[in-house]
Amino acid sequence: MSTTGSSARPRAPRGEGDRTREEILDATERLLIEAGSEDAVSIRAIGDAVGVTPPSIYRHFEDKDALMLAVCVRHFARMDARSEAAAAEVDDPVAALRARGLAYVKDGLQNPGTYRFLFMGGVHVRDDFELERMPGSEAFIHLVDAVERCVEAGAFRRVDAFETAAGLWTVVHGVTSLQLSHPHFPWPEDLAEQVIDAQLRGLTAED
Repeated sequence: MSTTGSSARPRAPRGEGDRTREEILDATERLLIEAGSEDAVSIRAIGDAVGVTPPSIYRHFEDKDALMLAVCVRHFARMDARSEAAAAEVDDPVAALRARGLAYVKDGLQNPGTYRFLFMGGVHVRDDFELERMPGSEAFIHLVDAVERCVEAGAFRRVDAFETAAGLWTVVHGVTSLQLSHPHFPWPEDLAEQVIDAQLRGLTAED
């Protein structure tokens, strides 16, 4: 049986669907930054910001969790691209790892609202995912690979790359989140460099 008239869902013009999806993501991220929590951001508010109805949002995202996850994935990809670009500017694997860490801190401090909802309790990411399926997994895998390059070059001791990457992430996150949480503390201007360099020295291969 064919559908005609009002029973058929109108098809968006070519390219319009992708544009609307990006507009929904932009509006969601903006509202999350303003509200500080996903609980304070409703699908209706997102629809109002974009100028579409809630059913239009559900054509692009299965539910609110899927929308929040997509926002996280998109921003993790941006952070990862900036870290990859910073690391690509140097040949030495340890210097590249250092550049990656500094880029992470810089990105977080320059985008405090986004960093807060990604890493400081603003968005809850469901915990029923394997590593490869979690938002930001590609960025973390790139960090693991960077540690492995340092080990293979003989610059690091034979450390576990995954555990070492987790430790390095903990360090740069600590530097970033503390500066965002306590902006009036007299942090040293080169705090990130000091902490990252100390961590890297501890991993250096012994003669």
